[in-house]
Amino acid sequence: MPTVRTGPVIGLIVQIVLLAGLAATVGLGPAGWLAGSAYGTVLCLALDRGLRRSGGDVLGPADRVTLARAVLVGGVTALTVDALAPAAGDRPGPVGVLVALAAVALALDAADGYVARRTGTASALGARFDMEVDAFLILVLGLAVAPAVGAWVLALGAMRYAFVAAGWLLPWLRRPLPPRYWRKVVAAAQGVLLLVAAAGVLPGPGDALVLAVALALLVESFGRDVGWLWRHRPARDVPRHRPRGSRRSAPTSSPPVTDRPSPPRGRTREGASGRPSGQLVVLGDNPPGPHAARATTALAALLVLAALTAPHQPARLTPGAFVRVPLEGLLVVALLLALPAPARRPVAALAGALLGLLTLLKVADLGFLATLGRPFDPVLDWALLDDAVGFLTDSFGRAGATGAVVAAVLLLAALVLATTRSVLRLTRPLVRHRVATRRTVAALVVVWLACATFGVRVSPGVPVADAAATDLVGAHASQVRARLRDREVFAAQIGVDPFRDTPGDRLLTGLRGKDVVVAFVESYGRDAVEDPEYAQGVGAVLADGDRRLRAAGFASRSGFLTSPTTGGGSWLAHATLLSGMWVDNDQRHRSLLSSDRLTLGGAFRRAGWRTVGVMPAVTRPWPEGAFFGYERFYDGRGLGYRGPRFGYAPMPDQYTLAAFERLERSRADRAPAMAEIALVSSHSPWTRIPRLVDWSQVGDGSIFHHATTGNPSSQPRAGYRRCVEYSLGTLVSYLETHGDDDLVLVFLGDHQPAPVVTGAGAGRDVPVTVVARDPAVLDRISGWGWDDGLRPGPRAPVWPMDAFRDRFLTAFSG
Repeated sequence: MPTVRTGPVIGLIVQIVLLAGLAATVGLGPAGWLAGSAYGTVLCLALDRGLRRSGGDVLGPADRVTLARAVLVGGVTALTVDALAPAAGDRPGPVGVLVALAAVALALDAADGYVARRTGTASALGARFDMEVDAFLILVLGLAVAPAVGAWVLALGAMRYAFVAAGWLLPWLRRPLPPRYWRKVVAAAQGVLLLVAAAGVLPGPGDALVLAVALALLVESFGRDVGWLWRHRPARDVPRHRPRGSRRSAPTSSPPVTDRPSPPRGRTREGASGRPSGQLVVLGDNPPGPHAARATTALAALLVLAALTAPHQPARLTPGAFVRVPLEGLLVVALLLALPAPARRPVAALAGALLGLLTLLKVADLGFLATLGRPFDPVLDWALLDDAVGFLTDSFGRAGATGAVVAAVLLLAALVLATTRSVLRLTRPLVRHRVATRRTVAALVVVWLACATFGVRVSPGVPVADAAATDLVGAHASQVRARLRDREVFAAQIGVDPFRDTPGDRLLTGLRGKDVVVAFVESYGRDAVEDPEYAQGVGAVLADGDRRLRAAGFASRSGFLTSPTTGGGSWLAHATLLSGMWVDNDQRHRSLLSSDRLTLGGAFRRAGWRTVGVMPAVTRPWPEGAFFGYERFYDGRGLGYRGPRFGYAPMPDQYTLAAFERLERSRADRAPAMAEIALVSSHSPWTRIPRLVDWSQVGDGSIFHHATTGNPSSQPRAGYRRCVEYSLGTLVSYLETHGDDDLVLVFLGDHQPAPVVTGAGAGRDVPVTVVARDPAVLDRISGWGWDDGLRPGPRAPVWPMDAFRDRFLTAFSG
């Protein structure tokens, strides 16, 4: 009776369970199910065949770890194929989950080799199994990033399979290769860099650049191995050019290429046959030779130099920016040379850890500048972690958010560990060659002084004489001190309020009997109406809206407000506009909420309006509603939506406005309403865009299952434009359908979109517009000097956003 090998079968079962979990959490289409199931089946059959040929019946401890990695690779395969399938359209794939699965699979590559060595279960089957799993993971990651980077990146995964195929035709390519440590170093870069590209954390062309470097290294490594195999091929494959008159000699065979035994189960990346594979490896599994040791030391030096010289501003992230002489590095080297031997290693470890933390600070600055247009705030921005997780959960599901967080923590910890190990490794040769090190440091100090004196620069704005690390730490230290002082300054400003004691019968008299809607359009910034890439489409929507609204009897005035934030932090803009205070950070926001400052909603409520807040993206308790003076607050659950999500936006703007109309304005015998409404369809990532439908068909929102268009995640600028056009078009249609003489609409942007849309250096201005059918309303603001129509011109007045409350209350009160 045939032996049933349970290991492969269990692997197949776990694979199916993982696919079911992915389907239940992030969604998995037929293509993903088919790819994942086929992968699991082939894995089960191949592993069973390998066990049978090796004479074993069970998997060893290390093989089980590799099997766990293989199952995770199956999940990555399913997600990748599902995202590439035609049925997926422009539906964004769960990038967070894919990156998390791949990161864990790559990290576990360290575990199986360690387990194999500790348990003595190394085997040729294990090495081959490990090699094939790694090879396939790199191939799949290449497929995942190819749509964004280009089809050329598939060469990273295909090169190893091409090498194997060539070996079928050229037998000399199948001969064993001697171990070479650099081959492992190059192979390690492939998986890590593909994972970074899949995560999409690098700005601009960063993904293509790092993958091009990875491909160049891989080509060099394969080329060197092929050259070695060619030079050592058997004699019968060597062309014989016998000189005339020479005697035919007896054929001889080439000497053995290597007497290396079958590689241990512990992670040689040539595989069981010693052939190169381009797989990820764990450095240091085999004792490196002199060349490998020098290569590792060189890599450590490059990492330390890159960590010291890397810019913390996306606009300066160019190759020339790394051509610098870091003064801090020279000082640390001098300190290590001066220290006694017992103190040297602890100080080197501390310096490496601090270098890792400095690198994390630079990464944080790069991320914040790329998304929010400002550097990281070490005092206040920790609170944004919760919001970031919430955004990931809303966009990719709980599993995707958890996976992204785990992957980020692992990568950050690995970065600090890598810099610490690198500094420790460099300390030994620096001390061993003490005289040469001293001379080199002295020469570099002279170079640094000369470059500082003459202002030498290779890259614009980046001096070769570098002390940027010190400047960065000093700037953030000053930022910490300023934040600590700002609490008292802001508390004093809150108490200064000219409308604090104004009675209700003197407030907002010019709007008596009117419904007033203040609508924040997410990410509707000045670039939307002025940048040529967006202004043509957005301008056409606004021009058409002007024409249609004039035909319906409406008129409008528009200007600009300067928002306290950009790229995100909508709540700061809401608080600034409604309170008349400049709220540009969470510390100020918390101080404001704990005060009794009169807000715009509070003023309307004091004057007799029913005040309403409509926040479709709020999914948790929102005590801010009471501070802003709202009698009734509608969050995402209270609006009764039953349609699909649109990335971060839980519902389309048209449904939000229709729900407000149904729940508030259509009520009989009601008081005039003042409502703050957040329109979030134009929130990033701009990959799913609703279509405007007839207002009578909105219903519970189910219609939007079929009224949706997609936008590729690789084209955020086009997606942003289309989303803003939809939101503005929806407002115009709402006024046409539900507007009357007693409706006043104030709509504005909360902030500019992220720099990925605006580019570096964009301002913080956002358009603001007042629309009304009653001419008396606009007569009240005629002195503001705002432009006529829905689109403010380039010379329209610009106010700080915190000035709006006082100007509005002044214009319509008394």
